[in-house]
Amino acid sequence: MFENLAWAMGSAPPSGQAAGAPDMFMSFFPLIVIFAIFYLLLIRPQQKKAKEHKEMLNNVKKGDKVITSGGVYGLVESVGDNTVVLKIAENVKVKFGKSFIAAVRVNQEED
Repeated sequence: MFENLAWAMGSAPPSGQAAGAPDMFMSFFPLIVIFAIFYLLLIRPQQKKAKEHKEMLNNVKKGDKVITSGGVYGLVESVGDNTVVLKIAENVKVKFGKSFIAAVRVNQEED
């Protein structure tokens, strides 16, 4: 009794490979669009910002006034491969990882 009903509800087999290819593309199209939007709005700007930060770290030199990611203001005393020594007060020098420098202060007059 239900056998005929089950066969009637089944979809027709695809008539060929060409008919299934556009359907597969159309089913993945929204995912492709979503990935493109994520790339343009999230991934690409983040990569650009990371590249600028890395370039800024490579250009840090002795005498620059910097701000660390922890909010410490200091004057660069020496620069190593992965570290910098900052003078944060009179006779107070602290060694930081180079990646913890958040910004080089452009306004050098401000203390």
